Order: sequence, then structure tokens, then C-alpha cells
Amino acid sequence: MPPPERASRPQAVLFACGMNAVRSPMAAALMSQMFGRTIYVGSAGVQKGELDPFAVAAMEEIGIDIARHKPMTFEELEDLEGLNFDLIVTLSPPAHHKALDLTRTIAAEVEYWPTVDPTGTEGSREQRLNAYREVRDQLLARIRERFGSKATGNE
Repeated sequence: MPPPERASRPQAVLFACGMNAVRSPMAAALMSQMFGRTIYVGSAGVQKGELDPFAVAAMEEIGIDIARHKPMTFEELEDLEGLNFDLIVTLSPPAHHKALDLTRTIAAEVEYWPTVDPTGTEGSREQRLNAYREVRDQLLARIRERFGSKATGNE
């Protein structure tokens, strides 16, 4: 069941996962493409990973370049620009626990969108890439469901 419709969209959304290397950068890039400058979007991880080349490839297929994304932790994001987000969307259990802990000191809503980590997929390159495509497409559908499909025109 989708969350209840809110009176207005949040002004700033943070997507968070375990390593900020696959799910959260994909979600942030999709959201940024859909809503442009109307919603500030960021991403972070509980730990800092290395950007996954399969994530880059899956996003390139739909015309979104995340190759320059630099994974960062919640703490690095806070030091860099602060954690001034209205909504934190968590994509993994560790990120969800971290976000809930943060709500002790920041006023942000937290939503949990359980999202499979495709990095453990085995098989051929195509089979592995398919797992990343599925995650990308699920995130896109969830963003559209939650925030509407109003796009900036470059979809």
C-alpha cells in the first residue's frame, strides 16, 4: 500500500544504503533526473564503498551518468554540507537504523524501501547486469509511486 499522499513534496531527500555504491546513488540520480532542481537530492551510506561499475552501466542504459559519483558516509555528508533533509529514504536495514538514530538530532521523516542488493548476484555479465536493471527499475517505479511522475522533461 502506498504511503498517504502528502500536502507537498519534500524540499530535500536523502537516499541511503549500506555503501553508497549502488542503490542510493541510483535512486538519487533517478530522482534528480525526474525532478531537476525542484527537490534537492543527496545520497549516503553507512559505510563508504567503491562505485560499482554495473550500477554505472545500468544507469547509462537509460541515459543517466553516475560515473562521477563519489561514495560517502552519513558523517562525510554531514561534514560536507550538513544533513538538512526533510526525508531520508533508506534502502537497507543498516541505513534504516542509522537514519532512525539520526532523527534524535534532526527533524526528518524516514521511510524504509527494502531494496535487494544486486552485488551478490552470480552468473554471466548479462545475468549480473540484469540484477542491477531490476533494482534500477524498482527504484524508478517506487519514486514515481511516492513522489508522482512529474518530470523535468528530460526523461
